Amino acid sequence: MTWTDRLVLVIAISGVALLYPWLWDGREGEAETVRIWAGDSEYARYPLDRPRTVEVPGPLGTTVVEIADGGARVVSDPGPRQICVRAGRLDTPGDQALCLPNRVAVEILGAEPRYDTIHY
Repeated sequence: MTWTDRLVLVIAISGVALLYPWLWDGREGEAETVRIWAGDSEYARYPLDRPRTVEVPGPLGTTVVEIADGGARVVSDPGPRQICVRAGRLDTPGDQALCLPNRVAVEILGAEPRYDTIHY
C-alpha cells in the first residue's frame, strides 16, 4: 500500500466520521399522539400526555390499550399469540403494535417518524 493509498483511506474515514453526526443525530422527534385502528377505519386518536385506558372492540373480543407517561402499550388482546402485547411500550413516532387476529393496530404519531416506510 503506497502513501497515496493511505492518504485516500485516511481522508475517506475522516469524512465518514465527520459526516456521521451531522447526517444522523439519533433523535426521532417527540411522540405526541397515539392512533388506534379497529378494522379498516381509525377508531380514535389520543394525546400521550393524559393517562387513560381504552377498550377497542374487534371480531375476537376486546383489546385493551393503556396510555401513560408519554407512551402506549397493549395490555391485553384476545389473539392467541399475544404478539401485540409482547411489543411492549410504544413511545417513539412510528412505533406500532399490530393485533392482527383481532384487526386492531396501535401507532405512535409525532412530528418526525423513525422510518419513512416499513415493508414486511
